[in-house]
Amino acid sequence: MATRQANVDALGRAHPPAGPDARIVSLVPSLTELIFDLGLGERLVGRTGFCIHPREALRAVPKVGGTKDVKLDVLKALAPTHLIVNIDENRRETVDELAAFVPHVIVTHPCTPADNLQLYRLFGGMFDRDAEAARLCTALQSALDDAAALRAGLADEAVLYLIWRQPWMTVARDTYIAAMLETVGWRSLPEKAQKRYPEFEWALAEQAARVFLSSEPYHFNDSHLAEVEALGKRPATLIDGEMVSWYGSRAVAGLRYLIALRRRLAGLATG
Repeated sequence: MATRQANVDALGRAHPPAGPDARIVSLVPSLTELIFDLGLGERLVGRTGFCIHPREALRAVPKVGGTKDVKLDVLKALAPTHLIVNIDENRRETVDELAAFVPHVIVTHPCTPADNLQLYRLFGGMFDRDAEAARLCTALQSALDDAAALRAGLADEAVLYLIWRQPWMTVARDTYIAAMLETVGWRSLPEKAQKRYPEFEWALAEQAARVFLSSEPYHFNDSHLAEVEALGKRPATLIDGEMVSWYGSRAVAGLRYLIALRRRLAGLATG
């Protein structure tokens, strides 16, 4: 019989099975959603104010501050056994302080949509949700395959993905957002950047086929379309930021969303 693969997190640390009495605090909004989608909602005892899905179920879960301004005393009082953090979203100094009294700190760092496969297996293995994790893996792999098939039939396009206004900011190609876009053949600009979320000059739009206006972190809406098209001299389209930037279980719906959007903008039938 094959032995269970070690439940290894992003730092290479193996975690033992948690047991039914696990008390989980999540400092990562997209992974809070994953916890519920794996059927572990009743074990979640704390979350950030940015953890908003599933909305109704989270009303009963105490908040411990934000992803970066965590209230250590509030979190400690919840007596968690497991803490879920992310390399990009949480401060290392804060995590180190929390590790002093939380027995198990699970560090995550998905950089591409496919990285979610290991994330599902890690959580499934730790919290006895292997079947649920396997179903998510199957759904994600199907979406990845469909995205690859779509990309194979279309020429790649350079795109400018806006995340902030005044100063205007976009995403570098080493971000999860850029990796999501690239699955359907949208290559984000600039090609190279010193920062992961750089400011840019509008001359950059000359290299793009279109400009996307994300719904988060800045909430772009219909009122910004004309302004952006005038500045960029390229077609501008609103895009759901959660579908592009949230990893975990949202990656499945996110890929399906991007596939449908790429087909629509390419003039292909969506049915």
